[in-house]
Amino acid sequence: MSLKQNVEGQIKSAMIAKDKVRLTALRAIKSMILLEETKEGFSGTLNADDEMKLLTKAAKQRKDSADIYEKQGRADLLEVELAELAVIQEFLPKALTDEELTFAIQEIINVTGAAGPKDMGKVMGVASKQLAGKAEGKAISEKVKSLLNS
Repeated sequence: MSLKQNVEGQIKSAMIAKDKVRLTALRAIKSMILLEETKEGFSGTLNADDEMKLLTKAAKQRKDSADIYEKQGRADLLEVELAELAVIQEFLPKALTDEELTFAIQEIINVTGAAGPKDMGKVMGVASKQLAGKAEGKAISEKVKSLLNS
């Protein structure tokens, strides 16, 4: 079942349950999917990688908004963003722990033959694709940098 079909089914369930926060988050995901599908030059349906990128983008938007609301002391808006983030994360794979991330990046470094900081771009290209949705880009970048400098 595609992400779009899954989200549509869950939208119906959220409507029946009258779960407004869940419904809002699901509709936001569906909206992102529809915008991507109707983008100029796009044909067919989204593949799994595209779906993962959309979900990761939506989750990052919610995290960034939550950080801003927390700094501004807006607990009411913070609560809504965190609730929507939780719904979006249901569709994402489980996030890697720090140890798992270190192991995965070390494997990538070994496979690519990276020797030092000058090879960061080579490692980041592979790591970004393999770890999409499992770790944030910033965390991947910091871990690659620390492993290549050691």
